[in-house]
Amino acid sequence: MNEHDEKAPVAQTAARRLQEMIRSGELKKGEKIPSQRVLSERLRVSRPSLREALLTLETLGLVRTLPARGTFVVDPDGRQQAAAVWRYDDAYSIDEVFQSRLLIETELCRLAAAVITPAALDAMSAANAEFESAWQSGDLLTHVEADLRFHRLIAEACPNRMLRRLYESVQELLTESQRQPIPNTAVDRMAQSIQEHRDIVAALQRRDGAAAAGAMGAHVGNTARSAGATLD
Repeated sequence: MNEHDEKAPVAQTAARRLQEMIRSGELKKGEKIPSQRVLSERLRVSRPSLREALLTLETLGLVRTLPARGTFVVDPDGRQQAAAVWRYDDAYSIDEVFQSRLLIETELCRLAAAVITPAALDAMSAANAEFESAWQSGDLLTHVEADLRFHRLIAEACPNRMLRRLYESVQELLTESQRQPIPNTAVDRMAQSIQEHRDIVAALQRRDGAAAAGAMGAHVGNTARSAGATLD
Protein backbone atom coordinates (compact mmCIF):
# COMPACT_ATOMS: atom_id res chain seq x y z
CA MET A 1 0.00 0.00 0.00
CA ASN A 2 1.38 3.43 -0.87
CA GLU A 3 0.77 6.83 0.71
CA HIS A 4 -2.04 7.62 -1.74
CA ASP A 5 -4.02 4.53 -0.66
CA GLU A 6 -4.13 5.18 3.08
CA LYS A 7 -7.04 7.64 3.17
CA ALA A 8 -8.40 7.30 -0.36
CA PRO A 9 -11.91 6.03 -1.15
CA VAL A 10 -12.03 2.37 -2.15
CA ALA A 11 -12.78 3.10 -5.82
CA GLN A 12 -9.86 5.55 -6.04
CA THR A 13 -7.52 3.02 -4.44
CA ALA A 14 -8.69 0.35 -6.89
CA ALA A 15 -8.13 2.76 -9.80
CA ARG A 16 -4.59 3.43 -8.60
CA ARG A 17 -3.82 -0.28 -8.30
CA LEU A 18 -5.16 -0.93 -11.80
CA GLN A 19 -3.12 1.97 -13.16
CA GLU A 20 0.01 0.45 -11.62
CA MET A 21 -0.84 -2.92 -13.19
CA ILE A 22 -1.00 -1.17 -16.56
CA ARG A 23 2.18 0.83 -16.03
CA SER A 24 4.12 -2.24 -14.89
CA GLY A 25 2.95 -4.30 -17.85
CA GLU A 26 1.00 -6.75 -15.72
CA LEU A 27 -1.95 -5.62 -17.84
CA LYS A 28 -0.54 -5.15 -21.32
CA LYS A 29 -1.57 -2.58 -23.94
CA GLY A 30 -4.30 -3.91 -26.19
CA GLU A 31 -5.02 -6.71 -23.73
CA LYS A 32 -8.51 -7.53 -22.52
CA ILE A 33 -8.58 -7.20 -18.77
CA PRO A 34 -10.03 -9.95 -16.55
CA SER A 35 -13.75 -10.01 -15.81
CA GLN A 36 -15.13 -7.77 -13.08
CA ARG A 37 -15.75 -10.84 -10.92
CA VAL A 38 -12.10 -11.91 -11.19
CA LEU A 39 -10.74 -8.38 -10.74
CA SER A 40 -12.95 -7.58 -7.76
CA GLU A 41 -11.71 -10.74 -6.05
CA ARG A 42 -8.08 -10.01 -6.92
CA LEU A 43 -8.27 -6.43 -5.68
CA ARG A 44 -10.61 -7.30 -2.78
CA VAL A 45 -13.11 -4.59 -3.64
CA SER A 46 -16.82 -4.67 -4.35
CA ARG A 47 -18.01 -4.71 -7.95
CA PRO A 48 -19.59 -1.23 -7.65
CA SER A 49 -16.23 0.16 -6.45
CA LEU A 50 -14.44 -1.66 -9.26
CA ARG A 51 -16.87 -0.29 -11.85
CA GLU A 52 -16.26 3.23 -10.57
CA ALA A 53 -12.50 2.66 -10.78
CA LEU A 54 -12.80 1.43 -14.36
CA LEU A 55 -14.92 4.44 -15.30
CA THR A 56 -12.20 6.71 -13.91
CA LEU A 57 -9.54 4.94 -15.95
CA GLU A 58 -11.74 5.10 -19.04
CA THR A 59 -12.13 8.87 -18.68
CA LEU A 60 -8.33 9.14 -18.40
CA GLY A 61 -7.96 7.10 -21.59
CA LEU A 62 -6.19 4.16 -19.94
CA VAL A 63 -8.88 1.58 -20.72
CA ARG A 64 -11.77 1.34 -23.15
CA THR A 65 -14.92 -0.75 -22.87
CA LEU A 66 -16.26 -2.15 -26.13
CA PRO A 67 -19.88 -3.39 -26.21
CA ALA A 68 -20.18 -7.18 -26.10
CA ARG A 69 -16.38 -7.50 -26.11
CA GLY A 70 -15.16 -6.33 -22.72
CA THR A 71 -12.68 -3.80 -21.37
CA PHE A 72 -9.25 -3.40 -22.95
CA VAL A 73 -6.05 -1.58 -22.01
CA VAL A 74 -5.52 1.32 -24.40
CA ASP A 75 -2.26 1.50 -26.32
CA PRO A 76 -0.55 4.65 -24.91
CA ASP A 77 0.61 5.61 -28.39
CA GLY A 78 -3.02 5.93 -29.45
CA ARG A 79 -4.47 7.44 -26.31
CA GLN A 80 -4.76 10.95 -27.73
CA GLN A 81 -7.03 9.63 -30.44
CA ALA A 82 -9.36 7.96 -27.93
CA ALA A 83 -12.79 9.53 -27.65
CA ALA A 84 -13.47 10.58 -24.06
CA VAL A 85 -16.89 9.68 -22.71
CA TRP A 86 -18.70 12.31 -20.63
CA ARG A 87 -20.41 10.35 -17.86
CA TYR A 88 -22.94 12.96 -16.72
CA ASP A 89 -24.76 13.84 -19.94
CA ASP A 90 -28.08 12.80 -18.42
CA ALA A 91 -27.67 15.57 -15.81
CA TYR A 92 -25.46 18.30 -17.28
CA SER A 93 -23.57 18.55 -20.54
CA ILE A 94 -19.83 19.10 -20.48
CA ASP A 95 -20.45 22.54 -21.99
CA GLU A 96 -22.65 23.46 -19.03
CA VAL A 97 -20.05 22.27 -16.54
CA PHE A 98 -17.23 24.29 -18.08
CA GLN A 99 -19.44 27.36 -18.48
CA SER A 100 -20.22 27.09 -14.76
CA ARG A 101 -16.58 26.54 -13.87
CA LEU A 102 -15.67 29.69 -15.76
CA LEU A 103 -18.10 31.74 -13.67
CA ILE A 104 -17.39 30.16 -10.30
CA GLU A 105 -13.62 29.69 -10.43
CA THR A 106 -12.75 33.11 -11.81
CA GLU A 107 -14.70 34.74 -8.98
CA LEU A 108 -13.16 32.44 -6.38
CA CYS A 109 -9.76 33.45 -7.68
CA ARG A 110 -10.55 37.16 -7.75
CA LEU A 111 -11.78 37.20 -4.17
CA ALA A 112 -9.01 34.93 -2.86
CA ALA A 113 -6.32 37.32 -4.10
CA ALA A 114 -7.02 39.84 -1.36
CA VAL A 115 -6.64 37.40 1.52
CA ILE A 116 -4.42 34.55 0.26
CA THR A 117 -1.77 33.46 2.78
CA PRO A 118 1.87 32.54 2.12
CA ALA A 119 1.12 29.02 3.36
CA ALA A 120 -1.67 28.62 0.81
CA LEU A 121 0.58 29.92 -1.98
CA ASP A 122 3.30 27.46 -0.97
CA ALA A 123 0.77 24.62 -1.04
CA MET A 124 -0.36 25.67 -4.52
CA SER A 125 3.22 25.70 -5.77
CA ALA A 126 3.74 22.21 -4.31
CA ALA A 127 0.58 21.00 -6.05
CA ASN A 128 1.88 22.47 -9.31
CA ALA A 129 5.20 20.65 -8.92
CA GLU A 130 3.38 17.34 -8.41
CA PHE A 131 1.02 18.16 -11.29
CA GLU A 132 4.04 18.43 -13.60
CA SER A 133 6.13 15.53 -12.28
CA ALA A 134 3.19 13.09 -12.27
CA TRP A 135 2.41 13.92 -15.91
CA GLN A 136 6.03 13.36 -16.89
CA SER A 137 6.10 9.97 -15.14
CA GLY A 138 2.75 8.85 -16.60
CA ASP A 139 0.97 8.73 -13.24
CA LEU A 140 -2.28 10.20 -14.49
CA LEU A 141 -4.24 9.64 -11.28
CA THR A 142 -1.72 11.61 -9.20
CA HIS A 143 -1.58 14.24 -11.94
CA VAL A 144 -5.35 14.82 -11.71
CA GLU A 145 -5.30 14.71 -7.90
CA ALA A 146 -2.65 17.45 -7.89
CA ASP A 147 -4.75 19.49 -10.32
CA LEU A 148 -7.81 19.11 -8.10
CA ARG A 149 -5.79 20.10 -5.03
CA PHE A 150 -4.52 23.23 -6.77
CA HIS A 151 -8.03 24.38 -7.67
CA ARG A 152 -9.42 23.39 -4.25
CA LEU A 153 -6.76 25.45 -2.45
CA ILE A 154 -7.90 28.52 -4.34
CA ALA A 155 -11.52 27.82 -3.42
CA GLU A 156 -10.59 27.33 0.24
CA ALA A 157 -8.77 30.69 0.23
CA CYS A 158 -11.87 32.53 -0.99
CA PRO A 159 -13.48 34.54 1.86
CA ASN A 160 -17.00 34.17 0.44
CA ARG A 161 -18.44 31.19 2.33
CA MET A 162 -21.46 30.78 0.07
CA LEU A 163 -19.27 30.65 -3.04
CA ARG A 164 -17.02 28.09 -1.35
CA ARG A 165 -20.06 25.96 -0.49
CA LEU A 166 -21.28 26.19 -4.08
CA TYR A 167 -17.89 24.98 -5.32
CA GLU A 168 -17.90 22.09 -2.85
CA SER A 169 -21.41 21.04 -3.87
CA VAL A 170 -20.33 20.24 -7.44
CA GLN A 171 -17.05 18.46 -6.66
CA GLU A 172 -18.00 15.27 -8.48
CA LEU A 173 -18.64 17.14 -11.72
CA LEU A 174 -15.51 19.26 -11.29
CA THR A 175 -13.40 16.15 -10.75
CA GLU A 176 -14.71 14.52 -13.90
CA SER A 177 -14.22 17.71 -15.94
CA GLN A 178 -10.57 17.80 -14.88
CA ARG A 179 -10.06 14.18 -15.94
CA GLN A 180 -11.92 14.65 -19.22
CA PRO A 181 -9.22 16.44 -21.28
CA ILE A 182 -6.42 13.99 -20.40
CA PRO A 183 -6.75 11.57 -23.38
CA ASN A 184 -6.60 14.47 -25.84
CA THR A 185 -3.91 16.56 -24.14
CA ALA A 186 -0.78 16.94 -26.27
CA VAL A 187 2.65 17.70 -24.82
CA ASP A 188 2.53 21.36 -25.84
CA ARG A 189 -0.92 21.82 -24.29
CA MET A 190 0.29 20.34 -21.00
CA ALA A 191 3.25 22.71 -21.01
CA GLN A 192 0.77 25.54 -21.53
CA SER A 193 -1.45 24.27 -18.70
CA ILE A 194 1.52 24.14 -16.32
CA GLN A 195 2.40 27.73 -17.23
CA GLU A 196 -1.24 28.78 -16.71
CA HIS A 197 -1.10 27.41 -13.18
CA ARG A 198 2.07 29.41 -12.56
CA ASP A 199 0.43 32.56 -13.95
CA ILE A 200 -2.48 32.13 -11.53
CA VAL A 201 -0.11 31.76 -8.57
CA ALA A 202 1.93 34.79 -9.67
CA ALA A 203 -1.19 36.96 -9.85
CA LEU A 204 -2.32 35.75 -6.43
CA GLN A 205 1.13 36.51 -5.00
CA ARG A 206 0.77 40.09 -6.28
CA ARG A 207 -2.72 40.19 -4.73
CA ASP A 208 -4.00 41.28 -8.13
CA GLY A 209 -7.58 40.02 -8.18
CA ALA A 210 -8.33 41.08 -11.75
CA ALA A 211 -5.19 39.39 -13.11
CA ALA A 212 -5.85 36.24 -11.07
CA ALA A 213 -9.39 36.02 -12.41
CA GLY A 214 -8.14 36.62 -15.95
CA ALA A 215 -5.48 33.91 -15.63
CA MET A 216 -8.02 31.45 -14.25
CA GLY A 217 -10.47 32.31 -17.03
CA ALA A 218 -7.83 31.65 -19.69
CA HIS A 219 -6.93 28.35 -18.01
CA VAL A 220 -10.52 27.11 -17.76
CA GLY A 221 -11.21 28.17 -21.34
CA ASN A 222 -8.18 26.34 -22.73
CA THR A 223 -8.97 23.25 -20.66
CA ALA A 224 -12.54 23.31 -21.94
CA ARG A 225 -11.33 23.27 -25.52
CA SER A 226 -9.06 20.29 -24.78
CA ALA A 227 -12.09 18.50 -23.33
CA GLY A 228 -14.20 19.26 -26.41
CA ALA A 229 -16.42 21.73 -24.56
CA THR A 230 -17.82 24.99 -25.91
CA LEU A 231 -18.00 28.10 -23.71
CA ASP A 232 -19.98 30.30 -26.13
